[in-house]
Amino acid sequence: MRLRKKPWITEAIKEYDSIVMMHPGEAVRGKWQEVFGRTAPLYVELGTGKGRFISELAERQPETNFIGIEAQQDVLYFAAKKVAEKGLTNVRLLVFDINNILGIFAPGEVSRFYINFCDPWPKARHAKRRLTHIGFLEKYRSILGSGGELFFKTDNRPLFDFSLEQFTEAKLLQRNITFDLHDPASPGHDGNIMTEYEAKFSALGTTINRAEVIFP
Repeated sequence: MRLRKKPWITEAIKEYDSIVMMHPGEAVRGKWQEVFGRTAPLYVELGTGKGRFISELAERQPETNFIGIEAQQDVLYFAAKKVAEKGLTNVRLLVFDINNILGIFAPGEVSRFYINFCDPWPKARHAKRRLTHIGFLEKYRSILGSGGELFFKTDNRPLFDFSLEQFTEAKLLQRNITFDLHDPASPGHDGNIMTEYEAKFSALGTTINRAEVIFP
């Protein structure tokens, strides 16, 4: 669904210019430790939305650097506001097209990717646009290096089944797979941080699927 444009955000988001980076280029590739001013593991969320997940995770893990990527400036503004209100210095938010991700991260620079409730692109002809398609997985592989991780959540069961097939095709190691994350006995339940979307739909009884994969 296309969001209605909020013209006021173009000016308001400038208040968070220490957090938000607009369309970064190759100048940051391999330089993220310098951007953060310290050496630390780098975790990246692909599709940050309004930032509930990344802001809470970064607050829990101050020893880790976090990057949130979102194509829509109007959505990312609210993520930046959350990060600023928490006083977090270990988060940067990018207005950026994930298709071009190889241009901003060097091989081995990222330790973990998070993909939460991405667009399922349900039509078969759009399969290559899914963020868990093998084409994207190979991009992540070159950025993560050996032992890198991908944590994936979705409420869309067809997308989840497709993703598990893609993980297998890419020869990734799969673990902690669940089709009902909010079951207290489910792997990943303890410590789970819900996104805005997850909180809304799980309250309606929608089950959440989750998987972790390792790039050998």
